[in-house]
Amino acid sequence: MNFIIFDLEATCWNGNSHGKVSEIIEIGAVKLNLFGEIIGEYNRFVKPILNPILSPFCKELTSIEQEQIDRAKNYETVIEEFQDWIGIFDDENYLLCSWGFYDRKMLVQDCKLHELEFEWAEEHINLKQQYKELQQLSKPWGLRKTVERNGFEFEGIHHRAISDAQNLSKVFVKYIDDWRY
Repeated sequence: MNFIIFDLEATCWNGNSHGKVSEIIEIGAVKLNLFGEIIGEYNRFVKPILNPILSPFCKELTSIEQEQIDRAKNYETVIEEFQDWIGIFDDENYLLCSWGFYDRKMLVQDCKLHELEFEWAEEHINLKQQYKELQQLSKPWGLRKTVERNGFEFEGIHHRAISDAQNLSKVFVKYIDDWRY
């Protein structure tokens, strides 16, 4: 079993998005084995099709520049590379793990948007909810607070998919025997 600790960034707008649909613009992931050892990392930008121009809010929040998106591959190509990296075509046992359900929801939504299979994304656990229950918190914490309260330094850039996945991996490994899947 491999654990795929992943995070996504998506198109976003400040305030009312006027019915705009968010699309994935970055996938970041860390693959861990059963012992919590890092097997590999994955990081790619994705070119959105509905709203290919990033809002100023999105660029500021994520630090992703328009040029990075303009040079990115389309969703179909990136998601096939991601699936290959995960090992789903080799029948690898894997579990997608994210900080909340939003990331899984976005994978499924974008697969549907591009008329791709999405059942592969059903092998998923919500670490945010499980952590809340594990720590008996009244409400869930954000990722940065969780990382820091567990004695880790938050490294990289918050709201960048690869940095968030790397930081979440530290928390995942600390509680590797406590997650329910």
